[in-house]
Amino acid sequence: MKTAVSTTFTRRSVVAGLAVTAASTAVLATDNAHAQANQTTPEKSLYERLGGVFAIAAVVDHFSDAVVKNPVVGQKSKNPQLRKWHTKNLGRLPGLKFMRTLWVCDVSGGPFKFVATKPGTTPLGLEEAHRDLRISPAEFDEVAAELGRTLDHFKVPKPEKAEVLAAFAAHKDQVTAGYKRA
Repeated sequence: MKTAVSTTFTRRSVVAGLAVTAASTAVLATDNAHAQANQTTPEKSLYERLGGVFAIAAVVDHFSDAVVKNPVVGQKSKNPQLRKWHTKNLGRLPGLKFMRTLWVCDVSGGPFKFVATKPGTTPLGLEEAHRDLRISPAEFDEVAAELGRTLDHFKVPKPEKAEVLAAFAAHKDQVTAGYKRA
């Protein structure tokens, strides 16, 4: 003989069941929100933290003009190659600003890619682009200092400024390769 199981649903048992279900769902939702809040968001690229291509282009524009006027590396430089470039080749400055902007965008993790106009032993070709200028280590350092002053002018935060200057400094040997050869 089979025994029949009778289940009786009352309004009270249904409400109690719904309350338990709602409470457990609320706990799960709270736990999920807490877990999401504790997750670290991925670090933004330097490119994003600098403000993207338009902000980078503004910095490069200011920096490039400042280098031309800089007494150590610009139009009054003791280095005849730098002095000549900054007085007789200024028609090329807009293109140089464009290339510098691409370079910063590329090395800072942006979507733009720099391709050297004078390929060399490195993918960036910086040694070939600068070889004939015979830039000394001291002159390179002065350009870096000018870059630092420009970043300060635009109130770039210290962490981003340090990253930009480190990326610049990483190429010192390539940029001064012509000086070492001379």
